[in-house]
Order: sequence, then C-alpha cells, then structure tokens
Amino acid sequence: MNDKKQDQKIQTPRGMRDILPEDQDYFYRIENVCRKMAREYWYNKIDTPIVEKADIFKRTSPYSEVVQKQMYNFKSRGNRELVLRPEGTASIARAYIEHGMKAWPKPVKLWYMGPFFRYEKPQAGRYRQHHQYGFEIFGQKDAVLDAQTILLFYNLLQELHLENVVVEINSIGLPDMRKKYEKELVKYIKKEGFDLCPDCQKRLKSNPLRILDCKEDGCSRVREGAPQIVDYLSSKSKKHFEEVLELLDYLEIPYSLNPYLVRGLDYYTRTVFEFIVQNEDDEDGAGLSLLGGGRYDNLIETLGGESTPAVGGAGGVERLIEAMQNQSVHPSYDQKPDIFIASLGSLAKKKAMKLYERFRQKRVRPVESMGKGSLKSQLKRADQLGVKYTIIIGRKEALDDKVTLRTMSTGRQKIVKESRILSVVKNRL
Repeated sequence: MNDKKQDQKIQTPRGMRDILPEDQDYFYRIENVCRKMAREYWYNKIDTPIVEKADIFKRTSPYSEVVQKQMYNFKSRGNRELVLRPEGTASIARAYIEHGMKAWPKPVKLWYMGPFFRYEKPQAGRYRQHHQYGFEIFGQKDAVLDAQTILLFYNLLQELHLENVVVEINSIGLPDMRKKYEKELVKYIKKEGFDLCPDCQKRLKSNPLRILDCKEDGCSRVREGAPQIVDYLSSKSKKHFEEVLELLDYLEIPYSLNPYLVRGLDYYTRTVFEFIVQNEDDEDGAGLSLLGGGRYDNLIETLGGESTPAVGGAGGVERLIEAMQNQSVHPSYDQKPDIFIASLGSLAKKKAMKLYERFRQKRVRPVESMGKGSLKSQLKRADQLGVKYTIIIGRKEALDDKVTLRTMSTGRQKIVKESRILSVVKNRL
C-alpha cells in the first residue's frame, strides 16, 4: 500500500493510539495508586494546559533531545510559537511562578497525570501521545526530600506489585562543577577516538554529558573508562549526596550507584535517579526504564522566578502497563458485578430498571441486558460475566410482585418477594 492510500485510511495518526476498554483498567489502577500516594504524602493535584509556550522548554532544556527533535511546534493565529507539552516539570515550574506559589507554605507539593507529546520514532510501548504521572516538591533543599521522593516512587511500584525493580542513583552536582567535568570528559573521548553516533558528535560540543546516556554501541563504550562525575563534586554536593544515600540505607530501599547516570533534560542538579525493572527475557540486560527524576534547584530561576530548590520525578503510564503485563500483574481491584437482572416483557423491564436503581443506590453492583430478547441469551451473558446470582423477572413474576433468584453455579432457583430481594441478595453476598 503506497503512502497516499495509507493516508486515506480512516485510522489514528502514526504514533498515536486508542486506549481501548481492556487497557482502561490499568490506567484506572495506576491513577488510583498515584492518588493514594498523593494523599499519604500530602501532595495536591495540578493540571497544566496541554498547549504551552515553546519558550518554557527552550529555556529550561535547550540542548536536550526533547527540545532539539521531539517537540510538536506550531504557530498560533497571533504568530506565537506554541507546543504540545513534551514533559511536565517545566510546566509545573511555570505554574509555580505564575500563581505566586512562592508565598505558599513550604514545601509546595504537587502531582499530576495526563497526556504528553513527543515526536519520535514509534516503538513498542512508546507513543507520540503518551501519558505521564509526576510528583514535585518546591521550596526545600534538604537531602531528606530527595530520599522521600525516591521512597514515594518505590512505594508506588510496590503498590502495583512489580518485582525486580532496581533504583539507580547518581549525583551530577551543580553547573559550575559540571563544566569542569565536561571538559575532562571531552578530552577523554577525543583521546580515545570513540566512534560516536551523529547525535553524540553534536553533543560533544553542546551537551557532552548526554553522551553517557546514549545506547548506541560506539557511544556506550565511552562509559567503560570515562572519568566519573562524582570525583568532581564540590564538598557541599558530596555531603548532600552522602546524606541521600544514608537515608536510603536507613529506609532499607535497595539502590545501585551508577556513576554515569544522567537525565535527558538539562535542568537537573545534584541527585538524579532512575527506576528500572529487570526482566528475565531482556537480552541486553538493560531492563525497562519505568521512571526517573532528581533535584532541579535552578529551574524556577531559569524561568525568571526567585531561586527555589526543588526535587521530583515522573514516569510513563504506558511503560508501567508494559511492565505489569510482562509480569502478569493485573489490576487488583474487583470490577465484577454482584448480581445480574434478567427480564422478559415490557412490565418486567420496567420493574428491572427500578430494581437496578435500588441495588445501585445501596452499593450492590448490578448489571443487566434488557436489550436481549430470550432468557437463554440473558443467562448466557450472566455466565460470561461470572456473577453468582441472577434475578429473573418474567411476566408472571412482574404481575405477582415477585422475582426468581437463581444460583448460577447450581442452577437452583427460589421465588422471593420483590420487596425483600435487596436484603436477601445482600445477605447472600
């Protein structure tokens, strides 16, 4: 099929997808766990616009791949450059400044969940419209907030029953120190003559730290003997990092030091971390990255606000779903109906509708199939749904103000007065 015919097909754009009912349970479960974590750690929810000014991201991460290649840019009618938001932290920082949150009691704790957009090559589990959740803390620089952020994400993944999760952690220090390190890194790369990919050849001049994060064969070999950034940390940054690690040890959170861990966005300072799930069938042993974050003490100031320490992290919902499915972890809440109501005839359908509402209001979860004609087809539907009991209302039952209660596992049936059926069902359930 040629490209023209492909474009004429009625389907989603490349890299986009419909979230079908079978996936909605995962989204619902993940959002519920995020809400639970937010309640327990006292975060308030914030929703930022899907459309933002491009300058927000260009100022905060000018050398990142997100800004260089992946943003969906467009011009408004007023000729302003806008983007579909590619990530959440910069948007939250913009909102922090715009709404005067510097005057709020510290720390300001915010969380979010929603769609984000990056123009990149579609892959399994990676879409151009994807969903992220994130937790951010503004206004405090203490290392305890770094550790608590990692603890929150660790507990979030525990709530989702994911196993074989590794926390990788590093410190990338402050910008002044990082410049010294980058000079040494460039010297090392040039001296060894690594065969860098085209992107990393550009990064060698603009953002050499990102070379350490490249997965291309020639670039990944750089990490084998490269100088380590922790050796270039200032005494304050070293002390901060040591405090974070001591807290993680005390909290008994397993972690792995990764001296070459960096983040894909430019605004991070000091602590950076990444959660990776290891699967037995991973051929390269790299695992699946679930979420990442760190400290970004200069971000608010970069956007024109007052100097404000901050720390946070974010993860992809689709990545979480992929990890859950790989480990056969299903949404753990019970969505099965409690009772099926079958009805035959117009009067019976009226009574079934009223009975349905009585059950619903008393938090008994009913389900019905009034549009199906035969009793056989309705009972088949009840079997498919796995309900324990079915209420049958036929013409005779409707006239007598009675119903038939059927136990689906045995086929036994019992006549019950319509006025008593709610209490009988609740007792049985």
